[in-house]
Amino acid sequence: MSKYVIIGNSAAAIGCVEGIRQIDKKGDITLIASEPHHTYSRPLISYLLYGKTDEQRMKYRPNDFYKKNKVTKKLGETVVSIDKKNKTVTLKSGEVIGYEKLMVATGSNPFIPPMEGLDSVKNKFTFMTLDDAKALEKAISKNTRVLIVGAGLIGLKCVEGILDRVASVDVVDLANRVLPSILDETGSELVKKFLEKKGVRFYLNDSVEKFDKNKAILKSGKSVGYDVVVIAVGVRPNISLIKDIGGKCQRAIITNNKCETSIKDIYAAGDCTESIDCASGEYKVMALLPNAYMQGETAGINMAGGTKLYDNAILMNAIGFFGYHMITAGDYVGETYESLDGENYKKLFYKDNRLMGFIMIGDVMRAGIYTSLIKNKTDLNTIDFELIKEKPQLMAFSKKKRSEFLAK
Repeated sequence: MSKYVIIGNSAAAIGCVEGIRQIDKKGDITLIASEPHHTYSRPLISYLLYGKTDEQRMKYRPNDFYKKNKVTKKLGETVVSIDKKNKTVTLKSGEVIGYEKLMVATGSNPFIPPMEGLDSVKNKFTFMTLDDAKALEKAISKNTRVLIVGAGLIGLKCVEGILDRVASVDVVDLANRVLPSILDETGSELVKKFLEKKGVRFYLNDSVEKFDKNKAILKSGKSVGYDVVVIAVGVRPNISLIKDIGGKCQRAIITNNKCETSIKDIYAAGDCTESIDCASGEYKVMALLPNAYMQGETAGINMAGGTKLYDNAILMNAIGFFGYHMITAGDYVGETYESLDGENYKKLFYKDNRLMGFIMIGDVMRAGIYTSLIKNKTDLNTIDFELIKEKPQLMAFSKKKRSEFLAK
């Protein structure tokens, strides 16, 4: 009987379990994860604080998931090393577990930059896990002033979770705009203005020089008072388990289209990995829950002796703040088409008769048509691209193509 070990318990790990069980109904699966919780959807932690969900509804799979899939779970346990020669993993407790096929889905950890006086800040938090959200919730009240360091996705999702539960929220970022990694200047300004109307104060193109008692002194000389600090500067993929045994890594763990690492019988998936972006052909970290699940499922099927390729993924983000939605995808290169109507914004990027990427804010209806064009590398000469630019709709496609879309 085959012996599988999975390190992790989020979307990629769950995909791996379900991938294995598609092929191998009896093999031994051991799942090890540092967090003690049943698998849950990380993107929902802001909604937990916001009051739009609860812990039960956050669960990524039903309560009987592990039992139903015959998974031996070791939650609250941490893998500290892998022995690739003897095919074992060692836990922090000292326990050694053997494997035939190993899957690493260790995700990422928050990056904490050096900031003078940060060690003296009593109420400081990160915002990536369920425990982070719970700890932050205990520390805030209607009288709390919150300072968030970082105006990226994690920082702004934290804003959404707590804004209505505290006295004030200030956000500081070294970049000159919000969500700088996924939005252009126009899109960033729309989101910033939307959040400012909600009461958020931004200090952009600035950074914390030092924390002094209950105020942060910024490099610009401005002073921001706080009771609670949230560090949301960015993340670092957890690659040490693979890097320490000579596995190929760049910013993250390099995987091929079978989700194999450079080490025999070791696979990896999710936010700790880099894989080929089909839009650009380059290795990228594609940190998105659906991508993580598909990678994990691909790894699981291949680990169990089946065949599946992960070869049609693109860099993509689908997010929203207080009901204001945005979807971005692909590569921002080539010629552009822009449309701005109030709080609705769209920008398309196209090159060599292919749609390369897009930004949509506000009205995101039918964004999937643009995504499909990118993934399928559709020749824009074969469709009514002028119509597609303005309104993504099936009428822009040939009758045959429309039938293919509707059959999916």
